[in-house]
Amino acid sequence: METFNDLQLSELFITIEAVTVTAIGHTVDETLLDKLADKRFHLPHDYGAGLHSIVEKLSHEKSNSRALLIDEVKKDVGKQFAEQVLTLEKQLKTKNDEFTEAQKNFKEQAENQVKIFTEQLKVRNEEVEKLKRDLTEKHGQQVKTLTDQLSKRTEEFQKFQESSAKHLQETQKSFSEQQKLRQQEMESYKKELNVLHEKNLQSVINEKTASLKAAVESLQQENIRLNTAVKNSKTDYIKIVIAAVIALVTGFLLAKLF
Repeated sequence: METFNDLQLSELFITIEAVTVTAIGHTVDETLLDKLADKRFHLPHDYGAGLHSIVEKLSHEKSNSRALLIDEVKKDVGKQFAEQVLTLEKQLKTKNDEFTEAQKNFKEQAENQVKIFTEQLKVRNEEVEKLKRDLTEKHGQQVKTLTDQLSKRTEEFQKFQESSAKHLQETQKSFSEQQKLRQQEMESYKKELNVLHEKNLQSVINEKTASLKAAVESLQQENIRLNTAVKNSKTDYIKIVIAAVIALVTGFLLAKLF
């Protein structure tokens, strides 16, 4: 029966332009389509019987068929409307009684809840006042303790600052002295390196000089030998050229050395 209470079906049912008639369920069943129909029968049998009686009357009274049909429909509609009104009045009375009872129950429940809430609120207020007193006492003690701790920490911090400043001064003084010693050591190292460098340079010069002197002496002896050979052989031009080259090399080396 819930299908005939569907809103979408009811909207479609209203848009039908033809005369609508319902004969759904039983006498006690009343759906939304029954309320919207132009004509409602309690039972499908009633609808069939009504149609049958109308057909019979139409067959016997052809001349007055339309007027009789209208009267019959009016009578049936009036009867059905009266029954619907009576049913709706009963339902409305039932709903009013249920609403009155529900309102009474709601009022009693609301009064009980308000009473319970008032009692709970009173208890909570007492607990809050007690908690405030406890917190005030504890807060005072905590503030005093924190103040003492803060004073102690302040004194310790001042002592630490003084100690840190003194230690920093000593560290700076020690660093300055160490830096001065390092500077003196660096100067000493530089002097020693310069002396060592000069000694090494002089030693290298002496070695080069001795080597060059030996080479010069060797070249001089070779030159004497070649001169003697030139004197002995005037036509030996190759030896003369060699002697000249040796003389040039010897002169170049002597010029470089002195």
